[in-house]
Amino acid sequence: MSRPVDAVVFDMDGTLIESHEVVPAAYRAAVRAGGGPSYTDAEVIAGYSIGSPSDLLTHLLRRPATAADLDRYHTELAATAGRVSVYPGVTEMLTDLAARVPVGVFTGASHRAAEIMLDRVGLLGHFQVVLGGDQVSRPKPAPEGVEVACRRLGVPAGRAAYVGDSPLDLRAARSSGAVAVAAAWGHQYDSAEPADLSLSRPGELLALLA
Repeated sequence: MSRPVDAVVFDMDGTLIESHEVVPAAYRAAVRAGGGPSYTDAEVIAGYSIGSPSDLLTHLLRRPATAADLDRYHTELAATAGRVSVYPGVTEMLTDLAARVPVGVFTGASHRAAEIMLDRVGLLGHFQVVLGGDQVSRPKPAPEGVEVACRRLGVPAGRAAYVGDSPLDLRAARSSGAVAVAAAWGHQYDSAEPADLSLSRPGELLALLA
């Protein structure tokens, strides 16, 4: 069993919400509108490690992304956010968790995108901190985002858990000193990536508070 924690920070896409079709589609639409090439969902997802939406759009467009490009992406995301769903058991887990410890989100998505998505699915009110990839200088797997989110929650990273589905999430957690918790239900989960704890269901996370 991993050590007990005093705060929990979550990745968003693939951990709290099922959005693996909506997010790449919003990028593809923004790139097309901006005169860029066509991409598959897999090609867009492969670029997530590049950084914030502005950074990824720059990569996909093959030119510097403008404010208009970023606005198109967020507009497309908002228009399709109704197709996003919350993973079973997440809402109940967050309700219990937030009543006991500080809870936050650090996502590679922009802060604006995170608030759009979390608000649309009714989860936004569970979090004391929502930190986007555009609010840190280095993307995952760098530990900065986990560390900043924990600091804003008032808890050292070494006394917190970071929960995510992707190898980048788990590497960021380990680099920060947080308990690295794998969300095995997420679409980027890789059982070969080391984790302090792997969860098959969201409710299992509550054992870390014991």
